[in-house]
Amino acid sequence: MRHADKKKLLQQNAASQLVGRNESGRTSVKAALADRFEPTRATWQTSLVVALFYGGALCLLVAYLPSGVFDSTSHIFLLSIGVIGLWRYTWWFTHYFRGLIYGRIVFPKLRHAADAVNEQGHRPGHVYVLCTSYRTDPAVTYAVYEGLLRNAADYGVPTTVFAAISDRTDVDVLNQLLADHEQPDGFEIRYMFQRGDGKRGAMAEVLRAIARCEPGPDDLVVFMDGDIRLPASTFRRSLPFFLLEDDLGALTTNNRAMVDGGDVAREWYDLRYAQRHVQMSSLSLSRRVLVLTGRYSVIRADLCTRPDFIQLVERDQLAHRRFGTITFLSGDDKSTWYWLLKNNWAMRYLPDVMAYGFEELPDRNRFFVSTTGLMRRWFGNMFRTSGRAIALGPRRMGLFTWWCLVDQRLSIWTTLIGPTVAISMTLLVRPSFGLVYLLWVMSTRLIASGLLGLAWGRMNPLWPILLYYNQIVGAALKSSVNFRFNQQKWTRQGISSLEAADPRQALRVRRESAALHLASLLALVAAVNFATGALAFPDLRVWQSIVRASEAAVDDFWLAAALERRTVGSPILLPPEQITARWQTFDNGEDILMRGAGADRTQLRLVGLPDNDGSVARYPLRCGDGPTACRIDGRVILSNLTLLAGRSQERHPGGK
Repeated sequence: MRHADKKKLLQQNAASQLVGRNESGRTSVKAALADRFEPTRATWQTSLVVALFYGGALCLLVAYLPSGVFDSTSHIFLLSIGVIGLWRYTWWFTHYFRGLIYGRIVFPKLRHAADAVNEQGHRPGHVYVLCTSYRTDPAVTYAVYEGLLRNAADYGVPTTVFAAISDRTDVDVLNQLLADHEQPDGFEIRYMFQRGDGKRGAMAEVLRAIARCEPGPDDLVVFMDGDIRLPASTFRRSLPFFLLEDDLGALTTNNRAMVDGGDVAREWYDLRYAQRHVQMSSLSLSRRVLVLTGRYSVIRADLCTRPDFIQLVERDQLAHRRFGTITFLSGDDKSTWYWLLKNNWAMRYLPDVMAYGFEELPDRNRFFVSTTGLMRRWFGNMFRTSGRAIALGPRRMGLFTWWCLVDQRLSIWTTLIGPTVAISMTLLVRPSFGLVYLLWVMSTRLIASGLLGLAWGRMNPLWPILLYYNQIVGAALKSSVNFRFNQQKWTRQGISSLEAADPRQALRVRRESAALHLASLLALVAAVNFATGALAFPDLRVWQSIVRASEAAVDDFWLAAALERRTVGSPILLPPEQITARWQTFDNGEDILMRGAGADRTQLRLVGLPDNDGSVARYPLRCGDGPTACRIDGRVILSNLTLLAGRSQERHPGGK
């Protein structure tokens, strides 16, 4: 049996379990969800273990951080991390405080005015609902449409639901719903079967059907997915805003998740919705948003039934120099948003109206694979649309919204600078810098998670870890998608559009994308290393040492480079082997301290060594620590090594 047939059979079985017959022969529903929901959260056991681990690790880092880590070499590291952190967190706090202003000062006034419109009995003419379902679990389908039926009954406005469904099972479930509940006056469900070529085609067919109904100027269209449950008060608390603001083209609401999965997946979804809540509140202060989410958004009917709007939803395309013409598969919520943005319509976010989504990772047993796949799709939609939105300019959309789009591009690289600095300085300068960076990450993400929790109403100890995961893994994925946004894949629909049809052109594009991506990452690493001094450009003395080294087989080159990037007061560490160098390499009038890996493991042979101060009587000479260290010419101090002399290239028997 094919996989599709198995899935269809499972759906039919689930429908038969959902819909039963009682003894009198009437149909009944075994279970229906209540109007209030409790979003899924991690268990208290998991939260307690993570909190103890996180707190313990933070205390150990503070207690056992090396005392000498904050010396003369640390200022570059701290400055590098601090400057980028200051930039990123200044922008984050800007969003946070703008969100507080909107949520606590601006929006309450709007809510009071919208409630007053309701109390006066003002209503839109007709409400149309565009609801798309693709092989959704029958129990979920029942709960979703029951929520719509209860909203229509609560609001008392003629409502037509266009159910874009994919299976006959959905019809059975919806017929059962209408049989179980007293159908309110003015409520109608119309079925439209999807062609199976994606969500965009189904949406376009529904919008054309709504256009044939000839909607009036006060009519509204609700866009929602088939796995979203709406409380009965959603219409009443959201639709009056269109009667309050004449230039309001669309609105979207807050979201919460009911996740079928483990503790980490539950908190990952909740953290993302908390971040979304803060950012959308901030943007709504400027009467803009960055996406009209498909979970629940409302658009004026006379706008979304225009031919150019429908055409953009059905076949949104982008012409690109390297990729050619890209036809969008997913991202319909970005297309609707772009049309309204381009036509200068205001958009608003309602933080106190909640839409509850039934969420599940594509593969619940593989968190990393599932989350990276989802983020790759989201970021692809973002990049395919944000470029043309940025081209509209700050005058069209407002400076703050425009800069938010620009910052989405910049944040790819600014986010990656922090870990790049930490890795480079840890490997090339001092290992303890890794502990400093870990302390920085754990403390800043803990503070950020706490502030998010205050805005969202709850926090979990998993959030700081997941916050850093989203930032770093997300930035890495963005850097990849930025050069490959022609690649698209929609897991649920099982459709994808990866490359050009011509194999040779596809191979060329793949190679170009890989080369550009690699070059950008190498440029970032090089810029960070040279800016922090972890690497340095060779000067004239180093180039001279290269030439001398090739002539006399000595180690002047890397020693000269080590001299260039050393910090005053810090020793030059020598490897456990025999090293040959010219005395002239160190004859620059500076105090130099060189330390070996062990007197029996490191031998330093200096060619042309002076012996005019009487401090070096004979060779070989063991140079120990403290008083037994060798002082040459009053300024070069050798310790923990054996000093040789002469031009002989013969390896010392006590070498490596």
